[in-house]
Amino acid sequence: MIIKNEQQYNTTKQWLQKFEQSVAEIDNNESLKADPVKWQLYRDAYQSQVDEFKQEIAEYERLINCDKSKSIKIKVESFHKLPDALVKARIAASLSHQQLADLLGIEVQKVKEYEDSDYQCASFVEILEVITVLGIEFENATVRVDFEEIEHAKKVIEKWDKEKANAASKV
Repeated sequence: MIIKNEQQYNTTKQWLQKFEQSVAEIDNNESLKADPVKWQLYRDAYQSQVDEFKQEIAEYERLINCDKSKSIKIKVESFHKLPDALVKARIAASLSHQQLADLLGIEVQKVKEYEDSDYQCASFVEILEVITVLGIEFENATVRVDFEEIEHAKKVIEKWDKEKANAASKV
């Protein structure tokens, strides 16, 4: 998850404090330490959440505090993560939903829907418009075609088709 606004930022900081306190309590729980495996499992689970909150907070702070006189790089690990990059670009540009909507010439509710749905409700053309307005440019993009995944998808669809045909013939 990414932090999308000041309210989420403050909430995440509060949760971070609670989880850090929980880690400290686990560290000081002598009865739990009597079972080292259980203790380590609990501690690792809570520490993992602490680490995740810290990363989210650091990224949000990087975005809101970036030098607006220079471009900022936002890593996109996969095409599925493009919506996160669009939100991060809006945050780094210090644009509110209303300001982005004004730049796009659409209602603010539409921008909120885009972000709330991770841009699943936006058409490809609408996403391209957001990319343009936010000044996003791709550098060194590489697309890898996974033929094994394509074949797997074909087999799954074939199986569904057979199951659908079998179900239809039984009716």
